[in-house]
Amino acid sequence: MTLLVLSGSIQISAQEPFKVLYPSISSQETIECDCANISCDSVYWFRSTPSESGDFESWQYLGKCNNADRVNYGTGVEESQFKLSKRGNSFVLRITKVQKTDTGIYSCILKDKSNNEVLKPASLLQPGVTPPTPPPKPKPKPPVKPVCRCPKKNPPPDGCGSMVLWPLVGLTAGLALAIICTLYYFSRLPKKCRHHFAKKRQML
Repeated sequence: MTLLVLSGSIQISAQEPFKVLYPSISSQETIECDCANISCDSVYWFRSTPSESGDFESWQYLGKCNNADRVNYGTGVEESQFKLSKRGNSFVLRITKVQKTDTGIYSCILKDKSNNEVLKPASLLQPGVTPPTPPPKPKPKPPVKPVCRCPKKNPPPDGCGSMVLWPLVGLTAGLALAIICTLYYFSRLPKKCRHHFAKKRQML
C-alpha cells in the first residue's frame, strides 16, 4: 500500500504489527499518536477501510491537528464523529458512536518543526468483534526437593547426619545379630558332639 502524504509517499506494509482494538458498537474509542522523542508540530490522521474482498487498498484522509489544537478535516469526514485534539505529549483521535462500518486501519503521521515526517504504528479497529481468549497461563512446576550431599569433612549436625546415621545403625544391628547367631550355634555344638559320641559308644 502507498499513502501519498505532503511532500512524498510513505509505504505502509500490511505485514507490520498492529495494535488491535475491539470497541463495542455505539461506544467511544480513542487512538493516540505519541510524540515521544519527536518535537511534534502537527499530526495527520488517515484510515483504510476494507474492500468487499477484505483487502485494505485505499486510504482516507481524516484531518490535521497542530499543537495549538487547530483542526482541519478532510473532505466528507463527519466532524461530529471524529474528534482531533492534542493531549499532553500525544495527539488523539476520538471516534464517537463507533459502528461496524468504522472497521479499518487507523494511522497517524507526525510532522516536526523541521518538516520531517514520522509514520507511527497503526491501529486496527474491529468494532463488535469479540477479543480472542488469551492462552492459559502455564502451570507452575512442582518444586524439586534438594538432594543432600554431605561434605567429607565437618558434616552438618542435621539433615545429612541423619541420612548417614540410620544406615550405620542398621548395619551394626545386622552384624550384632549375626554374631549372636554364630555364638549360639557354637554354644550348642559341644552338646551335639557329646550326644553323637555317646550314641556311637552305645552302638559299639
